Amino acid sequence: QVQLVESGGGLVQAGGSLRLSCAASGIIFAINAMGWYRQAPGKQRELVATFTSGGSTNYADSVKGRFTISRDNAKNAVYLQMNNLKSEDTAVYYCNADVRVGFTSRQNYWGQGTQVTVSS
Repeated sequence: QVQLVESGGGLVQAGGSLRLSCAASGIIFAINAMGWYRQAPGKQRELVATFTSGGSTNYADSVKGRFTISRDNAKNAVYLQMNNLKSEDTAVYYCNADVRVGFTSRQNYWGQGTQVTVSS
């Protein structure tokens, strides 16, 4: 079993910054892809930023130029630096990982979510 533990959410004023962290633990052969999604009240969960299985990054258009995703492979961790936050960034942010858990098996995992609230 793999667990994703997130941290770093909170309340910040518009224009401020936050840094989210997510670390994966458990039986991990490799992490194929890892990143961040968010879900605002009454809306569907959406991609924010992610590392693909090929190592490239994808960002939602709404966060390009403001958010930066980074990773520490040795720690099985991914981070999200969020700058110039806007009220529309308010949401629960979820870490997601596509993990190879055996020689031929892979599973997808979600973290418990961390609340980010941006006050205007």
